[in-house]
Amino acid sequence: MYKYEIIIDWSEEDGLYIARVPELPGCMADGESYSEAALNVQTVMQEWIETATSLGREIPKPKTKKVSAKIVSR
Repeated sequence: MYKYEIIIDWSEEDGLYIARVPELPGCMADGESYSEAALNVQTVMQEWIETATSLGREIPKPKTKKVSAKIVSR
C-alpha cells in the first residue's frame, strides 16, 4: 500500500464518490461507494507510478507521515 494522502468526497453532480491523491497530479478515481473509490484509487496510484517510471519522471515522496481519510456523508 502506498502512503500517500487520499481524499474522498461525495460528488452530487456525478452521483459518485471521488478519490484523489493530491501529491500525484491527476491521480483520481471514482466509485459508487466510499470503499469502491478507495480501492479504485489504489489501482490508479499504481498505474500512475508505473507510467511515470516508464517515462523517466520523478516519483514524489509521500509528504504525510500518517495515512488519513476524510469521511464525507451524503
